[in-house]
Amino acid sequence: MTTDLITRLEKIVGPRFVSGEAEERYLYSMDQGTMPPAVPDAVVMPKNSDEVQQIVRLANELKVPVVPMGAGLVLSGLTRALKGGIILDMKRMNRIIVVNPISRYAVVEGGASQGMLKAYLKKHHPGLKHSMPDAPPIATLAGNVCIHGSGHLSVLGGSHSDMLTGMEVVLPSGEIIRTGACSVSPDWFGRSPLPDLSGLFLGWSGTTGIVTRLGIKLFPNYKHNDVLIFVSEDADLMPDMISKLTSTQVAEDMTPWMSPKPDWARGFLHINIAYGAHSKKELTFKRNLMQASVREYIDRKIAGFLPLPPPQKGRFLKIPSPDLARFADLRKGGGFEYVGAIMAIEHFPAAYRAGLAIAEKFNVGYSLGARIIGAGHSMMFFFAYAFNRADAEDVKRASEALEATNTAALKIGGIPWKAELPAQKQIIEKMDPNTFALMGRIRSVLDPNHIMNPGNWEK
Repeated sequence: MTTDLITRLEKIVGPRFVSGEAEERYLYSMDQGTMPPAVPDAVVMPKNSDEVQQIVRLANELKVPVVPMGAGLVLSGLTRALKGGIILDMKRMNRIIVVNPISRYAVVEGGASQGMLKAYLKKHHPGLKHSMPDAPPIATLAGNVCIHGSGHLSVLGGSHSDMLTGMEVVLPSGEIIRTGACSVSPDWFGRSPLPDLSGLFLGWSGTTGIVTRLGIKLFPNYKHNDVLIFVSEDADLMPDMISKLTSTQVAEDMTPWMSPKPDWARGFLHINIAYGAHSKKELTFKRNLMQASVREYIDRKIAGFLPLPPPQKGRFLKIPSPDLARFADLRKGGGFEYVGAIMAIEHFPAAYRAGLAIAEKFNVGYSLGARIIGAGHSMMFFFAYAFNRADAEDVKRASEALEATNTAALKIGGIPWKAELPAQKQIIEKMDPNTFALMGRIRSVLDPNHIMNPGNWEK
């Protein structure tokens, strides 16, 4: 079967873009997280939607699983071939197809990366930018949208899935469909007023289709940018502080964080607030609004803004932030878990205390924080644990911390983000049974041969 599969894949994409070699299959068997390897039978790199369509049709004929992959940076093992089959690597499909500077959206291929779009906009449309996650620039736009990711404009625009304007998708049957305005109009301006079918492919971990094109919202790239850091020692005050700061609706990004390193940060809770403006006068106006929103805490001398000399601001204005990447290599050995949970902001104190307790119990290096989504409508609270993949005990501790974190998040009322296989099962246990049954019926209609990333979102 494997020899026949490789031969037939070569006829679709050419011999250079298919591999069944053990070394390459091993490289595609895992990501940087704690999930164990799952080795595929083959790896293929298509160059267009037509080739993706042919690959999916072949997989249906041979009843071979297909696992779509962007950059493979999800950290939750979602692109592992749990039941063998084909890893479909989207990296060759990386074109920026169109940028609309008036309606502010871009249309890109499914393998286009965050860094590619950023560089393209800087060169051709310097007045525009898109929301970037705190991930390496090679992370794909489609991958981050499909896992409900967030980024440095999420206070403005919500989760990255909220910034989606439409999709082209190869269904598990091999059919190609479009969602949003682009299914009717030549323009990709949005998902309304049509029935919103994009949700069939968001949060499903590649089990319902392969995104080959997508439209995303763009935003003004301000000439002047600044950052404020609001500091407190009381976690119980954080929800109200966040609510007051977001009520001004002038911040672009708001990221509370807490870490034992560097030494000056230990014991304090910080809220980084990034904002921009077309003029210095407008920038000052926005700063004054945010400072006024939390004046009561400043007057009571229980919180305040951290004095930040201009030379130090550059570090906090870098996009994406380099701090998480530096922390990821804290223990060396190439292991990192970035455990997110989406939850209401009033649960911040409980999430913070749970993270501290878990890090102490399992003796793992940690960084805790959150990204505020929308005008305080929710937050993605993260628990980041670095570990040494070459140290079995270190991996075990990180795995146990990961499981404990997911359990704590669900108990608090949050939902693990980009959930790995064990967390998916924990979520399913708490999910309304009729909701899970509907998910099963949808998958059976879209994917009758059960070839799309099987093993995920199953009991």
